Amino acid sequence: MHVAVFADTLPASEPYSEKLESEIQKSLHGKGRNYRPRTQHLDSNGQPKYTNRLILEASPYLLQHAHNPVDWYSWGIEAFEKARRENKPVFLSIGYSTCHWCHVMEHESFDNIEIAAFMNRHFVSIKVDRERRPDVDMAYMTAVQLLNGSGGWPLNSFLTPDGKLFFGGTYYPPDRFLDLLKSIESKWRENRSLAIKQAEFINGEVQDYLSAGEKIAEIDRDISERALRQIYGRHDAFNGGFDNAPKFPNEPTLFLLFDSAVRYRDKTAMEIFLRSLRRMARGGIYDQVGGGFHRYSTDAHWLVPHFEKMLYNQANLSRLYIKAHEITGDLIYTRVAKQTLDYVLREMTSPDGGFYSATDADSNGVEGKYFVWTPEEVREVLTADEADFAIDIFGMTESGNFEGSNVLYLPVALNKYAEKLQLPLKDVINKVDMIREKLLSARNDRVAPLCDEKIVTAWNSMMIIALANAGHVLNHERYLNAAVRAAEYIWNKMRNEDNKLWRTSLNGINAVPASQEDYAYYSEALLALYDITDNKMWLKRAELIAGKMLEVFWDGRDHGFYMSEKTRGNPILLRPKDGHDSAIPSGNAVGLRVLSRLLKRTGNIIYQKYASETLSAFSSPLAENPMAYPYMLLSANEFLFRETGNIQYAARGKVRVKEASWDILGEDHLMLALSFNIEPGWHINSDVTFDKDLIPTRIYLENHNSAWKIDNIEYPEAIIKTLGFSKTRLSLFEDRFNVRLYLEENDDFNKKLLKTLPLVINIQACNNEICLPPEEIKLNVSTEQIQF
Repeated sequence: MHVAVFADTLPASEPYSEKLESEIQKSLHGKGRNYRPRTQHLDSNGQPKYTNRLILEASPYLLQHAHNPVDWYSWGIEAFEKARRENKPVFLSIGYSTCHWCHVMEHESFDNIEIAAFMNRHFVSIKVDRERRPDVDMAYMTAVQLLNGSGGWPLNSFLTPDGKLFFGGTYYPPDRFLDLLKSIESKWRENRSLAIKQAEFINGEVQDYLSAGEKIAEIDRDISERALRQIYGRHDAFNGGFDNAPKFPNEPTLFLLFDSAVRYRDKTAMEIFLRSLRRMARGGIYDQVGGGFHRYSTDAHWLVPHFEKMLYNQANLSRLYIKAHEITGDLIYTRVAKQTLDYVLREMTSPDGGFYSATDADSNGVEGKYFVWTPEEVREVLTADEADFAIDIFGMTESGNFEGSNVLYLPVALNKYAEKLQLPLKDVINKVDMIREKLLSARNDRVAPLCDEKIVTAWNSMMIIALANAGHVLNHERYLNAAVRAAEYIWNKMRNEDNKLWRTSLNGINAVPASQEDYAYYSEALLALYDITDNKMWLKRAELIAGKMLEVFWDGRDHGFYMSEKTRGNPILLRPKDGHDSAIPSGNAVGLRVLSRLLKRTGNIIYQKYASETLSAFSSPLAENPMAYPYMLLSANEFLFRETGNIQYAARGKVRVKEASWDILGEDHLMLALSFNIEPGWHINSDVTFDKDLIPTRIYLENHNSAWKIDNIEYPEAIIKTLGFSKTRLSLFEDRFNVRLYLEENDDFNKKLLKTLPLVINIQACNNEICLPPEEIKLNVSTEQIQF
């Protein structure tokens, strides 16, 4: 029989109650034989001397602090009640499991007995995993940024017992941190009223900053043009991307660039989009051996990354590279997309089909150690010829480019390298990929970085969209199956009977109610699956999740969505709304896109009301600074004008049109097949009608400045019948059919525009009882990838 041995009492802290101590010990023993406590304070048997409440949490980041001598609380009412009862300030520390400087501060300060004792004596200390509570992170990060002009993680703040911040910062070395703790404690004890006054002032500033604009601005093309001018001004024309070091991928901006390029046939937008993707793919920010992207580059050249890998980067960047493949057909983009997706399926996928949230930058306590190489290490793995090739193509040197080792990168683009060797590009890529496989096999023997196995609903939903799109565009069933499996995992494992979602899951344990962004992204993922599979189940599920999002998070007074649920006694600084994008598109931007897409696919005008009100709520800040709201602007353009994808809906979702296939018929001649899918019980008039009052189906070019001219259109044979509302014979199209367009190149095309085919399709849809108003479907088909 196992007898529990209670851990030491935390320094300068009251012993835990017998009940709490028993729960802590039970949780600790439940970790199993392979559990390795993260602390320097171990007894002679290798067991942790200290264990705090965080051992009860389903969060890798919180568990990393479970054996600190600090009397940590997780976020909740209990900690603030203790602070009020004992009249102590709250110390709030926010981070995430793969954050390098969070690890450093945890080791230097939070595992330090002297510092922990002072914290326990004078503060109530709270640890927050920002990936579980993005609302808490956003509120206090905003406060610190307004206070100091900058922020970061770990985010360390001092609060009043009612949750209002009066001082904050980021990483502190241990000596400075202890001095700061002593200074804050002294000021709280001697001049508390000043701290409270400061807290009230900061709280007001944060509320003003985070509140949506009170004025309603008109959203028109001028705002898109201003946003693009701002983006062009920040673009690094040599290295791609935006701004200087540290350099982030900025996926929301890239999404807007691509949408604008297609929407307005803007060649400059497309060139910036593609240049940014090409340069990232050549840099060290891209894992040249294992695939996938690191979070950001420490320099302007994409060379030396911060080595952590986030699921959301893999999802959104692979989605963007698939778009680049669609528009260009270039093998380089396809290769990066597939390698990134394969990395996720290989290393970041749980047995149940969910996706892990991140991997660490550190290995054996050394940043980047897992990913870098010396020439000698490469020569140990490869043949002499292969090693010479790898050292050359990956830009390796004896001195290295990162602390004596080499971050692998491509100093010369693969196509240019192939030209230099006078080899076909495919042969060079095959050789590089063969070398990658050998290096990856050898790298797998190294100590891998920590993997945060927490499953986050929003981030999983982003991955579902990427995999579904890749499965569809590349015709890879494996990717689509993985998307479906993950969507089913969330539906079956992270949703309750009331259709409420959980934010995170770890080892099968759900924790923390979902944020608004989780509902928005999951709805967006379900709609992506509907578009690709044409299975109504996904549409119905999207409506259920979006309906719950409106019920739980909608601001009935000022409109838009709150980030978190309204709960009794929540001590958070305020209930924030996120409108501007960060590393990922904001919850409100995605929410707007979901509502707009549901409107197109269902015809339910309730979605029009909420979409319009969401856009109105953010229209003023969007108009003032459109570059800060790229995904919101993309969503607004979809709502107010049209979607730019190769699938379009009409007739309240009853009619669906998509680009089906291309055939090259000879020099300068093409055939494009358009696929129509009409719901049972509905029809559209054929291209020839017997009644002059009926609108025939007609396809034509939106303008004559097209890369192509329509030579001929081949419609299917019409169905002739009479229906209840008319005794006149009708000529109809029903069910599924293709229309073939025969095209010839337009010699007068303006080469400054993207090479596209801007089509307009006029239809009128009816059933046996009613006819809907005539509609105009616009489909802008890219032909940049067509090579004769």
